[in-house]
Amino acid sequence: MADLLVYRAEGEAVVHGGDLYGFTVTEWRLPATYPPFAAVLFVPTTWVPVPALKVAFLAGNALLLASLVTLSARLAGRTAPLPLLCAATAGALWLEPVFQTVLFGQINLAITCLVLWDLTRPSGARAKGLALGIATGVKLTPAVFIAYLFLTARRKEAGVATASFTGTALLGALFLPSATADFWTRRLFETGRVGRAWIIDNQSLQGLIARALHSETPGLTWAIPATAVAAAGLWLASRVHRDDRRAGGRDTGDRWGILLTAFTALLISPISWSHHWVWCVPLLAVLLATGRARLALAAGAVFTARTMWLLPHEGDLDLRLPWWQQPLAAPYPLMGLALLAGAAAHALDPPGRAQPSVSSSSASTIR
Repeated sequence: MADLLVYRAEGEAVVHGGDLYGFTVTEWRLPATYPPFAAVLFVPTTWVPVPALKVAFLAGNALLLASLVTLSARLAGRTAPLPLLCAATAGALWLEPVFQTVLFGQINLAITCLVLWDLTRPSGARAKGLALGIATGVKLTPAVFIAYLFLTARRKEAGVATASFTGTALLGALFLPSATADFWTRRLFETGRVGRAWIIDNQSLQGLIARALHSETPGLTWAIPATAVAAAGLWLASRVHRDDRRAGGRDTGDRWGILLTAFTALLISPISWSHHWVWCVPLLAVLLATGRARLALAAGAVFTARTMWLLPHEGDLDLRLPWWQQPLAAPYPLMGLALLAGAAAHALDPPGRAQPSVSSSSASTIR
């Protein structure tokens, strides 16, 4: 639970007035990388001994996983009875992103639950967007969902999320003015501070390209494709949502819009550690609910196989992988690109060959 120790050190920096972005902890010399608001939230981790804190995080992540399974079923338009919930939660622990989240004491499940809970609430629900803004204030990457809300003409919800995110930044500035100035003017742009982009742990588009080109700094060869993927992913997400609304669908387009947005965010982020891909849980739920059992089985195999960890990756061996090992080193970004390609194929289908809008009896197209 190395990441948990970083969170605790952040809380201690707040309590004792230390330099939030000046320390490193554990044998891997891990620094703080989240906004100051997150450090304020981590203050309670300093109130209990480390062994008890690890037990609490283990139990908390187990409960959060059960919550994510429940929310994933809601996204898919299904319910999860208790026996199914228990079985699915136990099964989901075998998924590599989930297992790594628990192993490192990470907060990925909490962030994903906040975002998914907020986005699956009914339209017009009170303060919808608030939880999304809070999640963005902790880890920044959920900001892509705010853009998705704007693009799908849900400006009120997007405005609430933006105001909520702004509030987290102001709260961080209130408690930690110096650290806030340091983060937003300097640390935010130090992506190398988070970790080396080319190691196999990084399952983003940048990691894939860096390893394929055997380059530690892919530069424009990553930035240009990442920009294209961001534009295409958000366009596809808004397109499936809009097409579903026009066809009178029942939020089936939004479920795919949410998933496409999530995978776009994971692809374009400079660094997406393998444990960030816990969005595989709602993906599997939606695939199963829409009758794509074979695709769900294939996706489940990808997220369980752990192929990246079977490759030699000590030192800089990640940069020396031969061509045939490259797919094994980047299973998650390839999965994300395949999802976007599948959505594009459906979106670009000529009208004469398009399937009717998705209903409970015909949920076989991404609409």
